[in-house]
Amino acid sequence: MFQRHLLPLLAEELQHMPAVALLGPRQSGKTTLALEAAKAIPSIYLDLESERDRAKLAQPELYLADHLDKLVILDEVHRAPHLFPVLRGLIDHARRDGKRAGLYLLLGSASLDLLQQSDETLAGRIAYLELSPLNLLETGEEQMDALWLRGGFPESLSAPGDARSLRWRQNFIRTYLERDIPQFGPRIAADTLRRFWTMLAHHQSGMLNVAQLARNIGVDIKTAQSYIDLLCALLLVRRLPPWHANVGKRLVKTPKIYVRDSGLVHALLDIETKETLLSHMVLGASWEGFVIENLLSCAPPGVQAWFYRTGGGAEVDLLLQWPGGDIWAIEIKRSLTPKVERGFHAACDDLLPVRKLVIYPGIETFPLGHNIQAMPLMSLCQELGLQSLPSQ
Repeated sequence: MFQRHLLPLLAEELQHMPAVALLGPRQSGKTTLALEAAKAIPSIYLDLESERDRAKLAQPELYLADHLDKLVILDEVHRAPHLFPVLRGLIDHARRDGKRAGLYLLLGSASLDLLQQSDETLAGRIAYLELSPLNLLETGEEQMDALWLRGGFPESLSAPGDARSLRWRQNFIRTYLERDIPQFGPRIAADTLRRFWTMLAHHQSGMLNVAQLARNIGVDIKTAQSYIDLLCALLLVRRLPPWHANVGKRLVKTPKIYVRDSGLVHALLDIETKETLLSHMVLGASWEGFVIENLLSCAPPGVQAWFYRTGGGAEVDLLLQWPGGDIWAIEIKRSLTPKVERGFHAACDDLLPVRKLVIYPGIETFPLGHNIQAMPLMSLCQELGLQSLPSQ
């Protein structure tokens, strides 16, 4: 089993909050992580996709009230939205009896239903954590190429060969389209949504043009926007927002779009091997998305991500804004001899970041001049990971 970077933070939240929601796409390892976190404490696990376990909750007040002395893990909790008012009452009852933490661990494959329900009924009683597929800290640097090609879903990364890995991801995509996505929204033709998802993969790291996407699949803009909203809510696609602060420049206001897992990008584009990837037009965009997802997966809670672009050509691939307001400017290059372009210097003059970094696929950190450092992806992941560990 991979040692998940989120485990210490999950354990800490269970010690301080009555309910914790662990969100992430299917097959990202939520159940394995939850059971690992629960090893040291009395717990019970209920899979709400199981008829037997759903039957236990036919009268949830009675069943759950009998288990207030345990951590109750509810998997795929979006299937039982009626539980949230019950959980609120049980949490408040337990608080009056002096038990204020570690009551419920809720696992969900999407943010939309879970957040809508809990915003109404569990405010102040729940903490949210997001489990992404595996990142570089969890796999080790020796697996970086495999992680980039195959993506971070454990079954895909651990497959015995590239062909088997690709088949797993293709089946994963088909299952999402035919079984999972219809649970969360209006019925969408699987072929239409697959074409839409594939177009997003072709457009990896590009500016989001909803009107163009809508024309390409023959739907109206509102429908295309709903497809993007759904894929984002399912934690499969990321909209990276543009920097919005007033810097006296004409800023680009359109978000950038990424299919979050690089392995899914390659599966949607039928890229099986690293050799095929290295000759494909998506190469640079795929590497950019891979770097961004790894950095955000390792970053501490509260760090916000943006990109910066002005009408005059100033540009930064990724801005990390820390809770205190400090900004790190990060440029991403797929080259062993990275060079900083004029647009990055201009953006740094506008933003005055406290750190200026260029992430590249090498193994050494070295200066590039103008207080800019070239740094391997693993090195920055490690630095961010250390800062995200719970304080002792």
